Amino acid sequence: MSPERTPEEREAARLEREAKRATRQGRAAPERPKKPAPKRPQKPPPPPPAPTPAKPAGPSEPRADAAARRAAKAREILHRRRTAKEGEEKPSRSRGRMVALTVLGLLVAAAGWFLLSLFQPLKGDGEGSVRVTIPRGSSVHDIARVLEDRGVVGSAFFFEARARIAGRGGDLKAGDFVLRRDMSNIAALDLLEKGAPDDLVRVTVPEGRSRREVKRALPGGLKGDYVAATRRSSLLNPRAYGAKRASDLEGFLFPAGYEVKRGTPVTELVEQQLRAFRREFAKVDLRAAKRRNLTAYDVLTIASMVEREAQIPRERRVIASVIYNRLREGIPLGIDATVRFATNNWTRPLTQSQLSIDSPYNTRSRRGLPPGPIGSPGLAAIRAATNPRRTRFLYYVVKPGTCGEHDFSRTDAEFQRDVERYNRERARRGGKSPTNC
Repeated sequence: MSPERTPEEREAARLEREAKRATRQGRAAPERPKKPAPKRPQKPPPPPPAPTPAKPAGPSEPRADAAARRAAKAREILHRRRTAKEGEEKPSRSRGRMVALTVLGLLVAAAGWFLLSLFQPLKGDGEGSVRVTIPRGSSVHDIARVLEDRGVVGSAFFFEARARIAGRGGDLKAGDFVLRRDMSNIAALDLLEKGAPDDLVRVTVPEGRSRREVKRALPGGLKGDYVAATRRSSLLNPRAYGAKRASDLEGFLFPAGYEVKRGTPVTELVEQQLRAFRREFAKVDLRAAKRRNLTAYDVLTIASMVEREAQIPRERRVIASVIYNRLREGIPLGIDATVRFATNNWTRPLTQSQLSIDSPYNTRSRRGLPPGPIGSPGLAAIRAATNPRRTRFLYYVVKPGTCGEHDFSRTDAEFQRDVERYNRERARRGGKSPTNC
């Protein structure tokens, strides 16, 4: 159904029909009386033109011609109206095309990003080293989550998708691997398909252990003396961390899991530990410690004591606050772990003669910090040493019936009450530690 026309359009169409009819019948169509034009303000009349000879009057114009002119006028009006409507429709069509092109561009960009993330044509083999354990029976989904958590791949979703597209999800091996950070998906797949090499010595160095403890716990397969290899190294100078009189690398041997080839010198393990320390210690904010006039070496020393004293993670910062408070008050730290370090007695009960040993590491009789770390702390203990909790505690003792928790106190009277409870429970257990671990 055609759109509704205006009265002017209907009149123009009528006149055109009558003009065509009159032309066919050879008669003139009736003329429509013209409406008077609206009056406009009169301008001053122009000067009269020069007289021209009058044209002789001719016969009157045929009526059919007048009707034809009116029909032509009507067609011109209709043409102008149609042109105007088409002009209104053009911007709308143009906007529609722009929206469609924008949506298409976004879809293309999303598809390109997805393909780049999946196939990673620009990503290499990664950097550094990460020790990863893949448990037996792990699915490709489980393996993808482990790799993402350890920073080996950027996305577990894309790693799993890449493995399934390549048809390699069922070929991945379990075991202990040394991978790299930010590897490409295909590079990680290649290594996991090969399986863990059999000629590697796997070493796990726990947090807080001293050099002599690590030496006793090292597995076979490495050549050389670990204690001798950790006296000095070209990879790290303790003086750069404020250690003016350090005689060895105690505190700088970062605790973690490592793998070295069987039969290689133990210095290979030491170098891996030192590189790991430099990488991890660079993440620590030392500004608060510097405001207390503490060097990086002081922070390592405090962290090594926190690592030995704190049995549960949430107490690290609290124990660090006790150390800071006692340093500020000028009270000896009284940490038995420093005496154990001096006497190399980490497992047996300390004797009275050992507790009274004349050593700069005896924090029962000496004030201030010991000369250096008593082991190599982990990153969490280092951060606790740089950012202790704000407390007024000066004492702590193991809380009976727990697995390593402590009772913290502000006064000596409170401390003596906690010690009496500890001794009473220990005696009830026949001299054994009153902990439930």
